[in-house]
Amino acid sequence: MSQGNTNLISAQARAEIDRWIAKYPPQQKQSAVMAALSIVQDENGGWLTRELMDAIAAYLEMEPISVYEVATFYSMYSLKPVGRHKINVCTNISCMLCGSDEIVAHLENKLGVRMGGTTPDGKFTLRGVECLGACAGAPMFQVGRQYHENLTPAKIDAILDGLE
Repeated sequence: MSQGNTNLISAQARAEIDRWIAKYPPQQKQSAVMAALSIVQDENGGWLTRELMDAIAAYLEMEPISVYEVATFYSMYSLKPVGRHKINVCTNISCMLCGSDEIVAHLENKLGVRMGGTTPDGKFTLRGVECLGACAGAPMFQVGRQYHENLTPAKIDAILDGLE
């Protein structure tokens, strides 16, 4: 089992993780790994360090590799520093057919970064992701936990200009 330092996880985050653990049978506390990753990531400015993942593994009594596998498989987890606002642009088939390529080009031009990059001021990180399940509103992106659908360059500009 992991030798991670669970003290790296704040008391508040541990309490929130414990609420998730309580939803599963006692011998299945590892089932709370996705929630634990999200909670700790949010508290750490939007990204996960190896030390934090090791702490999660120790807290959930699981092997670190199992935590790494989850964190690297799902696009909602970031393993490097990100901007204050993560823009996740859906580039899957429905969005692509409805113009996500133009949306990506507009965002890259407006922000001055390529997909996967963070603006020099640390305000935005631009990422391409697989389907976000809003195909009827394609093209779309997610900023934080908020979905924005039926995007146009003008709508994108208004959304981004409205963020701190």
